[in-house]
Amino acid sequence: MTGMKSLIKDTAIYGISSIVGRFLNWCLVPMYTYMFATEEYGIVTNMYAYVAVILVFLLFGMETGFFRFANHERWKNPTEVYSTTLIAVGVASLAFVVAVCTFSSAIAERLGYAGHGEYVWMMAVAVGVDAFSSIAFTYLRYRKRAMKFATLKLINIGLNIGLNLFFLVLCPIIWKAAPRAIEWFYDPTFGVGYIFLANLISSVVVFLLLLPVVRVRYTFNSQLFREMFRYSFPLLVLGVAGIMNQTIDKILFPLLYADPVEAQAQLGVYGACYKIAIIMVMFIQAFRFAYEPFIFDRGGESGEGKKRAYADAMKMFVIFALLIFLGVMFYLDIFKYIIAPRYFEGLKVVPIIMLAELFFGVFFNLSLWYKLTDRTIWGTWFSLGGLAITLAINIAFVPIYGYMACAWAAFACYGAMMIASYVFGRKYYPIDYDMRRMGLYCVLAAIIYIVALAAESGNPWLDYGLRTLLIAAFVVVVMVKEKPLAVIRRKKLQS
Repeated sequence: MTGMKSLIKDTAIYGISSIVGRFLNWCLVPMYTYMFATEEYGIVTNMYAYVAVILVFLLFGMETGFFRFANHERWKNPTEVYSTTLIAVGVASLAFVVAVCTFSSAIAERLGYAGHGEYVWMMAVAVGVDAFSSIAFTYLRYRKRAMKFATLKLINIGLNIGLNLFFLVLCPIIWKAAPRAIEWFYDPTFGVGYIFLANLISSVVVFLLLLPVVRVRYTFNSQLFREMFRYSFPLLVLGVAGIMNQTIDKILFPLLYADPVEAQAQLGVYGACYKIAIIMVMFIQAFRFAYEPFIFDRGGESGEGKKRAYADAMKMFVIFALLIFLGVMFYLDIFKYIIAPRYFEGLKVVPIIMLAELFFGVFFNLSLWYKLTDRTIWGTWFSLGGLAITLAINIAFVPIYGYMACAWAAFACYGAMMIASYVFGRKYYPIDYDMRRMGLYCVLAAIIYIVALAAESGNPWLDYGLRTLLIAAFVVVVMVKEKPLAVIRRKKLQS
């Protein structure tokens, strides 16, 4: 199976940094929510929402642009492409950092953090550094340095977690016993500021570790940059629309809900339960890191060979995504304890959000057709259409159905984007996806899910045993169906 072994291996390696990092960040959420007042944690939530959007702007689609032009038939020097990309993103990041730091106090006041301009400039520096570092990480992916990529990501995560524990747990203990020992750097009133400080320090340290990767002969090819920007700009719009699809419900919810106090409480329930569904997001992220180099680095294969590899990758994704969905839903009574019990009322959004993210993962797989044919503008239209659906459903139904409308808006948004991309992809870059086999697995997963719900006994051990057997049955069916295909293709490759 062409390239599948490499894709699976790289997905697993990239997944270590993604999954472990997300899991450890989950572990911090209960600490934050118990340690800080609601309004203080609201600052953290709000700030990171802005960070997600700003990072997309600072990268302006150049990660995918780099892969396209580093493997482009007209640009034979990948180092020149890398250097041009570093300079473009570096200049944009530096300009952003300078502007925000200059007006940090005014920005903080406008955002409702009056007197805390340090929150703004710390996160501005961190996101600027992260944007520049992202290009270096992209280069590691291009060079297939998956282990180094994962190691540096884990260092970033571990350092951030360690600093959070140091500032928020250890320092208060030391302060009570011997305040003079740490008064030169620790201020107990700084509160959530230490979350931002930990983020800043870890970002800077990882950037320093990336210095060998960014030590290149710096040249800026203006013609190359114009072509890269023309290619990547639609991806910027796509990225902004995509991140807004993920965050706009959390922005709009307090504005649409009648009771402002209840709105914050309901948003907290929704946001906490959303954390559980992020298990699917982690898998998609790990797959994405391996998939982009996979689709662009197939120059030595025939057209049919490439398309067969893309179809196999799609089927592999669907199989694993369905397994993750069943695993989370069957053991939700265990997974739910990553959030506090008072949020359990919102667990009904988890299956909806997970299916929505599965749709988004399929959409990402389908996106190769407009990336490979340089029709990236289509990705923009799909994302903007999805954003319109998200806005319409949230505005119309949040006042009536609350956060359930947010969940169904995500489901409808990503479902529509997936279907639209498939329809237009059949026209511009047709790939013979194994729809019959993937449809079989989807139907089988749905039947298994329904059977598990219908057969609930109330005894958790019996229920877990049955669910484990049902998941095993799904795996057996997949193995039986896919093994002959793998043998046939292996023989073809060897012949």
